[in-house]
Amino acid sequence: MSHAAHGPNWPARIGLALLAFVALAVSVTLAVTIGEMAIPFEVALRALGNGLFDLGLPVSAIQQGVIFDYRLSRALMAGLCGGALALSGAILQALLRNPLAEPYILGISAGASTGAVAVLILGVGIGGTALSLSAGAFVGSCAALAVVALLSAGAGGASDRVILAGVAASQLFNAATATIVTTLASAEQARGVMFWLLGNFGGVRWPDLWMATPVALIGFAICMLHAKALDAFAFGADAAASLGVAVTRVRVVLFATTAVMTAAMVSIVGTIGFVGLVIPHAARFLVGSGHARLLPACLVTGAVFMILADILSRVLIPQQILPIGVVTALVGAPAFALILYRARNPA
Repeated sequence: MSHAAHGPNWPARIGLALLAFVALAVSVTLAVTIGEMAIPFEVALRALGNGLFDLGLPVSAIQQGVIFDYRLSRALMAGLCGGALALSGAILQALLRNPLAEPYILGISAGASTGAVAVLILGVGIGGTALSLSAGAFVGSCAALAVVALLSAGAGGASDRVILAGVAASQLFNAATATIVTTLASAEQARGVMFWLLGNFGGVRWPDLWMATPVALIGFAICMLHAKALDAFAFGADAAASLGVAVTRVRVVLFATTAVMTAAMVSIVGTIGFVGLVIPHAARFLVGSGHARLLPACLVTGAVFMILADILSRVLIPQQILPIGVVTALVGAPAFALILYRARNPA
């Protein structure tokens, strides 16, 4: 029954890679053509040619700006964010051997939000630039991981204890964020921060991609290098160690990788829940549980899901943009309930 029984199935892998490319291309195409201003596909192609290669094709200045400077950068950022969060969820679920683990539930997103909000409102960092915002988010995510480690100390690696510690850390950092916003922010700052905390791609521009792209791609490469070690963790940390896995080193590297990816995305677009929870399960359904296949599937599926969710956030309510976290929650909450039900009633 194993597809890998006689070595790599290269035709199948090439077919999956082509399918992934087509899915990404279609989702990005939809993202740049669908919106309050409907733009024909051929016009979008001309605008992309002008923006990427300076072809000088006939496109109005408004359409050129909407497609290249707003919708394309927004779609690419949504793809990077969805892929990075899905990767982070898959890594945490493997390390903790718990189907409910993800950055949002473990408090990493909440900690990153607290760090970013501290930078936005308290001015922590270097002039409030994107780099200092990212640094604040990273410090916050590391602080959340430290709190989770402290609260779950002595649990012997019990994943349920870690999840409960993550919920407590999430509440702690959410309370810290709320305290900063309500006591130190102006009314205008409070409105902007609260909308940002629900996830928002509206402010994304090309410079944001120069930071997010290497973080997502390097994070993906690090995760792929540890794919076999993650497979070993399926049998527990002791079994992984007996197979020659450097358990402590792998855990430190991969927890740090998820913290960096989550912090980078939160610092740019705010907190987005459920992606890291739902997408890894969908990817496992598509390609199985082997991490050499699962991690690329999470990257692509998370990217496509987030791009489509961003399109929905722009078109569900006419002349109004929903926070992206609202859209992902509409999908993620029922999926979360289904995962809980299946965990209680395995079939």
